[in-house]
Amino acid sequence: MLAFRRREPIDRSIAMAHTWNVAIRLFDADDIERDGTLTAAHAVLTTSSGTSLEGHGRARRNPDDPQVREIGEELAAARALRDLADRLLRATSDDIAEIEHRPVHLHP
Repeated sequence: MLAFRRREPIDRSIAMAHTWNVAIRLFDADDIERDGTLTAAHAVLTTSSGTSLEGHGRARRNPDDPQVREIGEELAAARALRDLADRLLRATSDDIAEIEHRPVHLHP
């Protein structure tokens, strides 16, 4: 279902300073909804220093819609990543505010 665009080749001559990893785990929430209409996603960002941050997302299929598991998984994953991105922006804002001793708001 996902349509990926071809990217330009990566320039391997540029040194990479750090690698952060994101893992997304998808769950059919049958323990919550027995009819298979709910998909949940849990996204975990782990930085190179070992710090982690989590995001969560859910997708609910209308029982009248066809059962296409991949669509629910895509939507739940997208929502988990959006939640993760929002939490990362808040954490960054809090870090800057602590250094500058004033409230900081970063725009998405």
